[in-house]
Amino acid sequence: MNNEFSEKIEEICQKDSRYKSDAYEFLMEALFYTQKTLKKAYHVTGKELLEGIRQLVLERFGPMVLIVLEHWGIKKTEDFGEIVFNLVNRGLLKKTEEDKISDFKDVFDFKEAFVVGYKELLQKQIKKGDLESS
Repeated sequence: MNNEFSEKIEEICQKDSRYKSDAYEFLMEALFYTQKTLKKAYHVTGKELLEGIRQLVLERFGPMVLIVLEHWGIKKTEDFGEIVFNLVNRGLLKKTEEDKISDFKDVFDFKEAFVVGYKELLQKQIKKGDLESS
């Protein structure tokens, strides 16, 4: 990430210490991943972003997902909404009139999405014989 972005993230983290700077950087990566996956150049909804986050964090961190998220200060889907709106408030992201922080509330259960989700992903990879590429 560029220096200006990093500086703004550090400022956000100084004002709101709930989340680590890595969480903000990951969220931006997840946004780009989601846009690419959905073939959308601009706006994605909160639910679309959370689905992209779910997929990317499972791919990236596998069975360590919950540990990584907890280290970053993220315990529920609303935390991603807080991060998004911190980025919006600093001018790093834009929102539409329809976007609300409540769009991120209780979208999925972390244990279900990440523990069960990882096991399902692993089973699919085993069936495809594609474990080495993970």
